[in-house]
Formats: sequence, structure tokens, C-alpha cells
Amino acid sequence: MERDVLTLDSNDSLDLADDLMRLGHLRHMPIVSAGQLVGIVSQRDLYRAAISSVLHFRPTAEREWLAKISIREVMTTNVFTLPPDASMQDAVKVMLAKRIGCLPVVEKGALVGLLSESDCLRYLAHLLDLAEGKRGLPELPPSA
Repeated sequence: MERDVLTLDSNDSLDLADDLMRLGHLRHMPIVSAGQLVGIVSQRDLYRAAISSVLHFRPTAEREWLAKISIREVMTTNVFTLPPDASMQDAVKVMLAKRIGCLPVVEKGALVGLLSESDCLRYLAHLLDLAEGKRGLPELPPSA
């Protein structure tokens, strides 16, 4: 889980979200208001809002278009979240069942972190490394 999460306010415009997500190579950005999670914006939301692919906007025209749209208009407000003490197994089950790429970790409505697919893959890689290392160890005799 990433604890240092970049967030935006629902009154911010989509051009700011687009810039930050591109610069940070982010696919999801939580939206907060008064310290409380109120939504999430994904790359998919930005793609839907940016009609430049249809209208063949120049990059500057696309930015001007996105600047006119507030995050509030495109963010997902029905956000699936996890408490800080949730297990990785529970998180993965929710992400698979809901077909989502991240879960904000929330305590008393406040965002404390963000668990992404990448975090889950890093955890899996760690478990696979442990399993690989275990194969090289001698077997322990059964306890008496």
C-alpha cells in the first residue's frame, strides 16, 4: 500500500488531474474534500472526458477543453474502499470481483493509503521469492 498518496479536490479541473497523472505515471487518483474521500478519478475517466481522439484536437486545445471540466463531473463517487487492517487476500478478492485496479484505504472516512494492482503484484513477487528460497532449505525433522 502506498501511504504517500497524491490527491486532488473535486473542484480541481481535469487538466490538472491529467498533468499529474501523466507526470507521476498514475492510473488512479483519490479525490478528497475536507480530508474525506469523496471519489476517485482514473485514466479511463480522463479518456472518456478527452474527446480529442474523436475531434482530433491539438494538445493545447485538449488542455483547454479539460480545463473547463471539473473533476466532480467525471469522478467515480461510489468508491470501494478497505480498512487499514484488511488482509491482502480480502483486497484481491474485492478488486477481482469489482474489476477495479485500486482500493483506497480509509479510516473514519479519511484516506490513509491506496492499494493498487502493482502493490498486489509486488506482494506476490515477494511471496514467490520466499517460496523459492524455502525450496533450497533442508527439510526440518518432524517435531517429537
